Amino acid sequence: MTAVSYPCYWLKKHLSGGWYWIYWDRDGRTIARSSEAFERYDACRSSVDIMKGSAKSPVYYSP
Repeated sequence: MTAVSYPCYWLKKHLSGGWYWIYWDRDGRTIARSSEAFERYDACRSSVDIMKGSAKSPVYYSP
């Protein structure tokens, strides 16, 4: 088994064959999951790259 260091993204293959990702915090707790399953691994990986690249995006809220 691969040694895991947190925080991290973990890409997994669903029983139905689609790929999805899970993001775990530094304590190993699930923080987020992909909202869809991807047919191809590279599409799932691209989704992770988009999430990683959005770290400095503004956050809005409704009072």
